[in-house]
Amino acid sequence: MNDFGVRHGVRDIDVVVVGAGQAGLSGAYHLRRAGFEPDRGFVVLDHAPRPGGAWQFRWPSLTYGKVHGMHALPGMELISGPADDDRASSEVIGDYFTAYERRFGLRVHRPVDVTAVREGVGGRLLVETSEGNWSARALINATGTWDRPFWPRYRGQETFLGRQLHTADYPGPEEFAGLRVIVVGGGASGTQHLMEITKVAAGTTWVTRRPPVFREGPFGEEQGRAAVALVEERVRQGLPPLSVVSVTGLPLNEAIVRAREEGVLDRLPMFDRITPTGAAWDDGRTVAADVILWATGFRAAVDHLAPLRLREPGGGIRVEETRAVRDERVHLVGYGPSASTIGANRAGRSAVRDIKRLLERAPAPAV
Repeated sequence: MNDFGVRHGVRDIDVVVVGAGQAGLSGAYHLRRAGFEPDRGFVVLDHAPRPGGAWQFRWPSLTYGKVHGMHALPGMELISGPADDDRASSEVIGDYFTAYERRFGLRVHRPVDVTAVREGVGGRLLVETSEGNWSARALINATGTWDRPFWPRYRGQETFLGRQLHTADYPGPEEFAGLRVIVVGGGASGTQHLMEITKVAAGTTWVTRRPPVFREGPFGEEQGRAAVALVEERVRQGLPPLSVVSVTGLPLNEAIVRAREEGVLDRLPMFDRITPTGAAWDDGRTVAADVILWATGFRAAVDHLAPLRLREPGGGIRVEETRAVRDERVHLVGYGPSASTIGANRAGRSAVRDIKRLLERAPAPAV
């Protein structure tokens, strides 16, 4: 692989990896195995201040024992020795990512903000960042969703006199002691927040757009493939991806069963408007609240790719395996069907395989 050079303040590299969460580190690992050298054949850029991906921003009460479906990165076990289930997941996984980067010498550049990716010179991609610009032959985009929390808009929202916050800013249950809280959202985060907050709040109300689906029985490989296929089909059609979790339902574990029996998970349909003191429905029902917590999910953080015009009329980026259909130089890892931790690992390998073929097929373009 060619060493990168600097021309007119732009550094040349074969592959830029954007993001150092599960997907980005998986891609970097497979690039190394394929013969690319860090800071010579590829570079990893991460906007976070330290290793850990989005996990480092999770709330302290999300302990490692509460994490579902976290898989090891390729080439290194997740936990060596007994796991400390009572330790914050942000610390456990942050330490693991730190050790992983060191073990494989991935040399992640951080904190670096990637502001835009656009057409460069001679068939290359120009990656504009807070650290300077890179000229790349291919790009692995692994930016996930954490930086794009989704805030629904409801009539009267701006009149609410209490506090509104999103899962991305959730501090843990202690700050809600003695308050009346509306939790919005039927996913895993919404139920976890609700079950924690109800222990300290003056009252909680759970509202969701659709009745929540609780998954009973085993969830094996066959069910997992079926769920991924549903997400994959949307991505093939160029629609914004749903999360894999959104089509699998909520696992009916002991904590969920107990919360349902205690009435904690008795949900109300979505309110019609927000009032200065709470929420209201068109049928006359009202709920008073001091806080509205929006556990309403996230969207793919891909705005920096806008100059490449990858989006389809449906609003999403059409992807085959990990390759953007509109630009074979761009691979999206951790997007749509590869958004799960195990999916991100597989997608990293797939992306590197395709990138290596692309670079071997086409000689290095002039810069």
